Amino acid sequence: MSPKPQLIKRHVEHQRLRVAIRGAVQGVGFRPFVFRLCTELGLTGWVNNSPQGVMIEVEGSPDQLLAFLSRIESERPPLSFIQSLESSFMDPIGFSGFEIRESKSNGSRSAVVMPDIGTCDDCLKEIFDPKDRRYLYPFTNCTNCGPRYSIITSLPYDRPNTTMRDFTMCPDCQAEYANPMDRRFHAQPNACPACGPKLELWDDRGESLMVGHNALLAAAEAIREGMIVAVKGIGGFHLLVAAANSDTIKLLRKRKHREEKPLALMMPTTESIETVCEVSGLERRALESPERPIVILKRKGLHQEISHLVAPCNPYLGCMLPYTPLHHLLIGQLGFAVVATSGNLSDEPICIDENEAVNRLHGIADLYLVHDRPIVRHVDDSIVRIMAGRQAMIRRSRGFAPLPIQVADKSSQTLAVGAHLKNTIAASSGDQIFLSQHIGDLETPEAMEAFRNDIDSIEGLYDISPELIACDKHPDYLSTRYARSQMAPRIAVQHHYAHILSCMAENDLEGPVLGIAWDGTGYGDDGTIWGGEFLRVDADGFKRAAHFRKFPLPGGEKAVREPRRVALGVLFEELGDHVFSMDDLHPVRSFDNAELALIKSMLIKGINSPMTSSVGRLFDAVSSIIGLRQTTRFEGQAAMELEFAISALHPDERYDFSLVTDENGGLIIDWGRTISDVIADTQSGVCRALISARFHNMLVETIISVAKHVGEDSIALSGGCFQNKYLLERAVDRLRAEGFWPYWHQRVPTNDGGIALGQTMAAFRFLRQIEKSESVEERRAAICV
Repeated sequence: MSPKPQLIKRHVEHQRLRVAIRGAVQGVGFRPFVFRLCTELGLTGWVNNSPQGVMIEVEGSPDQLLAFLSRIESERPPLSFIQSLESSFMDPIGFSGFEIRESKSNGSRSAVVMPDIGTCDDCLKEIFDPKDRRYLYPFTNCTNCGPRYSIITSLPYDRPNTTMRDFTMCPDCQAEYANPMDRRFHAQPNACPACGPKLELWDDRGESLMVGHNALLAAAEAIREGMIVAVKGIGGFHLLVAAANSDTIKLLRKRKHREEKPLALMMPTTESIETVCEVSGLERRALESPERPIVILKRKGLHQEISHLVAPCNPYLGCMLPYTPLHHLLIGQLGFAVVATSGNLSDEPICIDENEAVNRLHGIADLYLVHDRPIVRHVDDSIVRIMAGRQAMIRRSRGFAPLPIQVADKSSQTLAVGAHLKNTIAASSGDQIFLSQHIGDLETPEAMEAFRNDIDSIEGLYDISPELIACDKHPDYLSTRYARSQMAPRIAVQHHYAHILSCMAENDLEGPVLGIAWDGTGYGDDGTIWGGEFLRVDADGFKRAAHFRKFPLPGGEKAVREPRRVALGVLFEELGDHVFSMDDLHPVRSFDNAELALIKSMLIKGINSPMTSSVGRLFDAVSSIIGLRQTTRFEGQAAMELEFAISALHPDERYDFSLVTDENGGLIIDWGRTISDVIADTQSGVCRALISARFHNMLVETIISVAKHVGEDSIALSGGCFQNKYLLERAVDRLRAEGFWPYWHQRVPTNDGGIALGQTMAAFRFLRQIEKSESVEERRAAICV
């Protein structure tokens, strides 16, 4: 809820009111809304966009002005939100009418850029109406929908500052743009077939085959015939194939080097999704929202219209609805579901330029459906999942980025460069933290180029010159290396501390809290790999209150891709080298004798076998021990399949564990009895569903036990392990049952996509401590980090 305006009452007949509105108020029809409201109320004055937001000055009677303030909040455009509304009454200067003034470009840039917005119902009706002049036009938009973040080059949001600047509006479009009563009044991307962008179909060499609607029809026919078509959308390219065509999907996976990771589906209607998936009310709302994310849904079973290769060994499907006119027209022409996966090779950012796509997607795509509206920045599809009765963000991008997270702190300008995997960046100004769209894993030169470009983009868009750069403590993260290469002072933030601060920022928590940060990998303060952490966080920082018992990872990074190696590390830690003669164990049987001898030697000598407390790796170990997954094709696969193994019965049984006090007074969760029981259950033929449930329930009870020991009421849950629906929901239920107050992520990913937000909060705390320093010399010494 936006703050109430502070009104200055004056007993005069006529007054001037100055209003500054900050929030998502540019690119959503806010100025036309203000124009119509003031005209209706008989107010005179002006409105414009500025780098600070929407600025308004109006004159009228006190009652008129009070009504204006009240209705601005209650009747604002549906896609806007007001973060702050500041108003003050002044002496009138005698405006003669009301106008939308030319936007201002000077001043500190703190206005919010709206994300790209799904096609509204009004525009959808037009593109399917044969009598409308925009019939079948794939770039139809209005003030309520269309491209925003993907086309803006600078603030304020006006056509000359977008990639539509080279498309001169025809007289009809210009008339709409200038008409206060038209929904395209001041719609910056406004266009039609006569003056706007156009489609083309290219072959695999980039040669034009046809243009306009014929290009779309030919692309649809190619998909029907089993071809892979690269389609330039609103924030980059998709690779589209028929969802029922197993042969083409198999070929797509081979060409894209994406062997088993689930592929997203774009389906014609919500009803078509409901034929193959269970869809709750919250899930329907997410599917049909203007953000149009991919929604993770429980499938009803195998259906002929969806190939089993879309999401192998996975009871869930990632589904979305069309969200641009181009997608609506294409899917409408096809009438069936398509795979719509990012237009890239694995580990690379999606392509945004047609010529780049022909080069980078050569050998993957057979045809290219392109257009001539440039894309400024890549914006992937967002992914959400309904968990614990709320929408949880798995990947925050199109539809959500770069909406800011507003925090109580007001700080200097900072930059946070995020983690190595699922990277996002964050830039702050005042009390707003602008979190970038999903950038991805920084594994390739192309990904690093996108990372650097996005830093330049977000700093330029909001005119931010960071006084402090926050990065991860891991010295080898490429994002950390980037931070070290910059001139600005930097602060290195422990990975799991950043996770908890991110969750606290989202939930407006000051602390103290007990933070549970569970993931696969994070550089620990003791030089080991953390990932099963219980951190007590307060205003002064954090203390490690508890962690899981450590175990070795034979092969280091190689173990991350081979759960069987993790299992051997766990088994060796618990049973010693005797484990290598236990050939009835799945992880032991999966290696030949030479490999086993090498791993045994590594573990005994402690060579290339870093120690970890990671819960994510414990998931891998159990998955391997019960014979579920020995090697993985994508991150988190073993843990996902262990979650999926749980039956619908959800038994309350759990494995045992013990708590041990370490030399510093903290707790160690000893999983030894759990692993012994998992082995015994596996050998005696207990079903995987029950083993998985017992393991998950054990993990939840460690949270309860440590929480009772630490004694904090507020519990923050963060880290990639809490993408696990069963784990999160059971933890929330058990914590509430025991009288605790659990908090978890909603707007920001619980995985490493939220790390940049946490790093920013750590930077705020650091700067706040500097401000408390008594002398200039102390402040200078502190900032030289």
